[in-house]
Amino acid sequence: MESRHLFTFLVVVETGSFTRAAQKLDYAQSSITAQIQALEAELGQPLFDRISKKIILTDAGRRLLPYAQEISRMHTLAEVALRSDTELSGALRIGAPESLAAFRLPGIIKEFRGRYPQVQITLKPGACWELTEFVRSGELDLVFLLQPETEYKDLHTETLIQEAMALVAPLGHPLLELAEVLPHHLKDETILHTETGCTYRTLFERHLNSHGVFPDPKLEFWSVEAIKQCVTAGLGLSFLPMITVQSELAEGKLARLHWNDESQRVATQIAYHHKKWKSPALAEFLSTIQKHAAEWRNGAPYTAQTNLLSS
Repeated sequence: MESRHLFTFLVVVETGSFTRAAQKLDYAQSSITAQIQALEAELGQPLFDRISKKIILTDAGRRLLPYAQEISRMHTLAEVALRSDTELSGALRIGAPESLAAFRLPGIIKEFRGRYPQVQITLKPGACWELTEFVRSGELDLVFLLQPETEYKDLHTETLIQEAMALVAPLGHPLLELAEVLPHHLKDETILHTETGCTYRTLFERHLNSHGVFPDPKLEFWSVEAIKQCVTAGLGLSFLPMITVQSELAEGKLARLHWNDESQRVATQIAYHHKKWKSPALAEFLSTIQKHAAEWRNGAPYTAQTNLLSS
């Protein structure tokens, strides 16, 4: 059984098409067909059903798939072992919610790229529930999560830091005069929210709702930066992680209300599949994360450099 036939089989499964597999591998489509036919002849069973121009794995194809994936993984391990004395390279696919992508990751990515410029980093934004599915499916190698501390049976998770939260208001807002802001004080306030599905938004709304408070009107934004600008302009209040607003608070552009956030706290966590092979690049990236997390816990300031994320 030729390994290249198994690799072609995996690409056909991944792309769902002989034509797209040929394009990805830069082969003629006839070559893809010939390799799959040779593999089917050797195994004595068809691997794909061709139905209405669609290809679907047969039972034999489904049974072959995990073995082909393991052989591909071992092939990669062998290549890495033989290249162990060369410069670190490869690719990392990382996911993070917008708050962390803008205010936690830039320093990590800057240091890592400075040491390993040959490693390609792709950063995918998303809500925490989306990111966990992406890492389960193998679409992402590693994800950062901003949520209450959570463990998953199929994922390795690690908490990096507990995040402080802040209910922020424009300067001069009447609620700043209160020694403690309670849910009922927000009954008639406009709340500026992040998108539906954001973990800390859900916790905040759940807390208000549990006290019979359902603020209306409320505005929804996809960008934390847009929310901050609108709060500064006096359009409403917002509940955000402290890391996203501490510069504006220090500069006197926003004010923090006296709000008890105990039931709405979140943590920054990382997660990757428990069966995920740690490539040298991933291992080094995890080491860089740990270094920065230790600095965060010791009170080192964050660095917001969103331009680095497009690198």
